[in-house]
Amino acid sequence: MSLIPASALMQLLSANLPTVSKSQLLGTGGDAITQILSLLTYVFFIVLIFYGQRIQMYVMIREVESSLHKLKYIKEEGRKVAIEAIKEIGKPTTDPTARVDRYLEYFTIGPQSMDPAGVVYKLDHILDVRDERLKDEVKMMAPSSDEIQINNLENTLEAAMALNFIYKVIRHYYILGKKTLSLYVIMQIQMILPMVMKEAEAYASALKAFSFGQPIGDGVGPLIAAKLMHGYEVRKLPKDCVMATVPIEGRTCLIIKATGPGGNVGKPGDAVEAVIEENEGKIGNVIMIDAGLKLEGEDVGEVIEGIGSAIGGPGVDAFKIEEKLTKYKIPINAIIIKEDIGDAVSPMRKEINDAVDKAIERVRSVILERTKEGDKVIIVGVGNSIGVGQ
Repeated sequence: MSLIPASALMQLLSANLPTVSKSQLLGTGGDAITQILSLLTYVFFIVLIFYGQRIQMYVMIREVESSLHKLKYIKEEGRKVAIEAIKEIGKPTTDPTARVDRYLEYFTIGPQSMDPAGVVYKLDHILDVRDERLKDEVKMMAPSSDEIQINNLENTLEAAMALNFIYKVIRHYYILGKKTLSLYVIMQIQMILPMVMKEAEAYASALKAFSFGQPIGDGVGPLIAAKLMHGYEVRKLPKDCVMATVPIEGRTCLIIKATGPGGNVGKPGDAVEAVIEENEGKIGNVIMIDAGLKLEGEDVGEVIEGIGSAIGGPGVDAFKIEEKLTKYKIPINAIIIKEDIGDAVSPMRKEINDAVDKAIERVRSVILERTKEGDKVIIVGVGNSIGVGQ
């Protein structure tokens, strides 16, 4: 049998096989790719339907975890600053670290309010006991400190305590959300994180201001009062407050502020009560000056006027002032210097310092418009007097 040559065999095969064009080959591959992409899209949507919420939760957990690490660092730095300030200023004979750690965990239980009668004075008593206890602790930690330094160190430790509390609360909800895999727990903490971080960073800034005794944004009220009473005789009032009698626009102005330059807010409620009773209720007007929280978009240092007790805190001082004003039918006006929460506890910004003269002009305007010549007017500079003398 004879063999067929290779070239003839190739011609025979090519004649019998169908011709496939280049475009047909590409078309077949394109259809396959399209089918694969369609399949992947279906798989992706199925995964999202069944696991989308869980994926979203894990992304949120990672975000909260990242912020928690940052909070821990800020908290540890705050603790370190407080310990170093006590060592440097107070010259303790033993290491104060253990006492500082114990101080940071202190808590205060509010009074029972099932029967609200008298609850304000119960709260007032508890706050007095707390203040005395914390001051005693600082004295033991920093035996070489004077009264001003003790107040500054107490403020430093309060800021460190606030940072410690913020960190522990965020950590609690982070761990709870992670344990229960609850989207709603994690979602709530993730939504408020920007505000929480802003507040924590503000307290971190406050630590150095308190330890060095620098004026802070919240001290704008006492600063205005100090400027008005500058050069006049000052006398002490209850509790941790001072007063000077200053003639302004033909009126007798009784200027009140917390004792400075140590970190101190005093008890303006007790001070105003005492002054009103001293004058048998014959007061033409009360003007309160304080820092107020601004809204986003508003300018720092903007000065505005209003009515009412311009004073923060738990409400005890506002209650006492309002009681006396109601008893003697004394009108009350308020002047607010707007600032952010970060500005309030951080070293005083230039814009806030520049607002002092504007606020004094507003005070003079209110005195002229709302009182008559010969009246007695109480002016209260509310806020922390750290770095602000008399």
